[in-house]
Amino acid sequence: MRYNGPVIGLSSGALLGESMASSAAGSLRKDISLLGVFTLALGTTISSGFFLLPGLAFAQVGPAILVSYLLAALVIIPPLLCKAELATAMPKAGGVYFYLDRAFGPMAGAIAGLGSWISLTLKTSFALVGSGYYIKIFMPEAPMLPIAIGLAILFGTLNVFGAGKTTKIQAVMVLSVICMLSWFVIQGSVNISTSHFEPFFSKGGFEVVSMTGVVLVSYMGLTKVCSVAEEVRNPDRNIPLGIILALTCAVILYVAGIAVMIGTIPADQLETTYIPVAMAADFFAGRTGMIVVSIAAIGSFLSVANAGILSASRYPLAMSRDHMVPGLFRRLGRFGTPVPAIAVTVMIIITQILILDPLIIAKYAGTTKLILFSMVCVALIIMRESRLDSYDPGFKIPFYPWLPTIGITGCILAMAFLGWKPIVFAVILISFGIGWYRIYAAGRVQRRGAIFHLFSRIGRPEYDPLDIELRGIIKEKGLRPADPFDEIIARAHTIDAGSNDDFNSIAASAAEILATETGHQREDFLPLFLEGTRVGATPVTGGVALPHLRMEDLDRSHLVLVRCKEELEVEVGHSMGDSTHTVLVKALFFMASPESDPTQHLRLLACLAGAVEQDGFMNRWCDASSPAQLKAALLRNDRSITLDLDHHGPAKDWIGHRLSELELPDEVLVALVYRDGERHVPTGKTLLSEDDHVIIIGEPKGIATLRNDLGLDTE
Repeated sequence: MRYNGPVIGLSSGALLGESMASSAAGSLRKDISLLGVFTLALGTTISSGFFLLPGLAFAQVGPAILVSYLLAALVIIPPLLCKAELATAMPKAGGVYFYLDRAFGPMAGAIAGLGSWISLTLKTSFALVGSGYYIKIFMPEAPMLPIAIGLAILFGTLNVFGAGKTTKIQAVMVLSVICMLSWFVIQGSVNISTSHFEPFFSKGGFEVVSMTGVVLVSYMGLTKVCSVAEEVRNPDRNIPLGIILALTCAVILYVAGIAVMIGTIPADQLETTYIPVAMAADFFAGRTGMIVVSIAAIGSFLSVANAGILSASRYPLAMSRDHMVPGLFRRLGRFGTPVPAIAVTVMIIITQILILDPLIIAKYAGTTKLILFSMVCVALIIMRESRLDSYDPGFKIPFYPWLPTIGITGCILAMAFLGWKPIVFAVILISFGIGWYRIYAAGRVQRRGAIFHLFSRIGRPEYDPLDIELRGIIKEKGLRPADPFDEIIARAHTIDAGSNDDFNSIAASAAEILATETGHQREDFLPLFLEGTRVGATPVTGGVALPHLRMEDLDRSHLVLVRCKEELEVEVGHSMGDSTHTVLVKALFFMASPESDPTQHLRLLACLAGAVEQDGFMNRWCDASSPAQLKAALLRNDRSITLDLDHHGPAKDWIGHRLSELELPDEVLVALVYRDGERHVPTGKTLLSEDDHVIIIGEPKGIATLRNDLGLDTE
């Protein structure tokens, strides 16, 4: 058993650690839904890898290009799932930059941030160039490069207006593309000539494997959504689910669609075309079919450009928050978007369009991403093995540690087959990241990664600020649906402390209550509460102190709420050092949680802190006339109701009835009844009486229904 470590500061912002990636530059809005995650991930995947690359790849591999695409999907799965776990633990702008920085430290962050930024711009450039080839079908004389540059500027402008609007446009484009490609696959499959697949390995097995690294660019869009995780609603659910759905859909469309291209286009024509989808449609559906899929291609390329600029621009934003690049990049415009970061991202894309050809872009992007993917797999292992209580992913990969180990191996092997030029490019990019860190960022950044927590297990000191930052992220994410916050508040014991009580006597009373409730001894609690406060592990915010600990053999979290008649002096230690100072509080919340679930303990503490920080909390707390009203000051309005039963009140019909006789909505229960100052945990046989104080908790939908049934204010 233990208190929760001397790393929690004393201000409200530091209750669970204010994120060092502070919101000084402003917070990004959570505008992206599950549909937005799915369409961002899929829209940035079904693009150049489908509409442009198959012809280029077929020229070097032949029909076995299908195997290359399947191998690429297998290579991408482990790092993709690793990234999904990291994104749910740290849903912050910057994606892989943020994860690698917090795992390895800021030098790795500089490499990852710059590398990811460049690789995403390369992917976007590839898509914009590809859109030009399909646009020329409708306007043969149109200049391809000016069109691509114009589209980059257009989508950069759209991104200025916010992720919510951007993803709505994205959803329309992607869903339209899926409908058209479904027609392409179904119609084309009945026109496939099996002779086109013979000989299947016409170019040899080595070429098939080496092409895997090139076509890997086809799946890279699946991870882009992690760079905008900060803007995703309910990231614990929507990020992994959206990514997995997008991957499944992408693999089906790639394999089926490319099989149609190979089976309908003669080999000598397929290996020379930049518009394989349009050519295939022309073979089996004529000019009309070609127009339909060309529209789909253009829509797909444009969705990639749109999402690519959105994702890429979040890397300089995240790095600027950490002082890794100039502060200009963290400035948000009127619509809450990083305008300077978007503008510079668009300029980089335009430069790439002007100087690079499509296949080189694909190889360079693929190599850079493979390096980053392998580092992401290592980062996940480091975060897991650091055993930080505050590392709290909402999604965990299966088969740990084998899956990330397979991911590391697969990425390294795929990269080895790409040739020496892309690898040299990646080395130059890494060297540039190291140089940038040494010259610009090293003097501005005082931070280390989770790897130092791993070192602490062999005797080196831990680096506490990372734990503080992750606690701040837990606070931002809030509770999970299964966290029993309202139940713990409803069943908490309450104490009204007298003017002669001091912190030690109050802590002793709280320890006595917890001992009685849990079957432990008072001495199991009291020394830890006192020690935790002395060394700085007791957070203080808004006139409230929260002594807390974790203990083995507890079945759930327990809470004692203390109201002080007068301001109470508490000597509180600093989280770093031996000094103490005096704080004045009007309330103390003593919490004890099971040792087995430290992250839930932190989430509950975070929610308590959030309740205390709400406007008007202290007035409601001090003015409460009963224990039920004390708890009502903390309970979430959308998940709880506190009722005083009388013959003129909204629940007058409940008086004289047992709980089992009440027709309560689903997922709503009476958690506690106060009668004559005594607390009672009710059962179905509990008979309600006049003057009972009743605390009801439940899911928001059920609570809203009950409020409506009782005629209560639903605000």
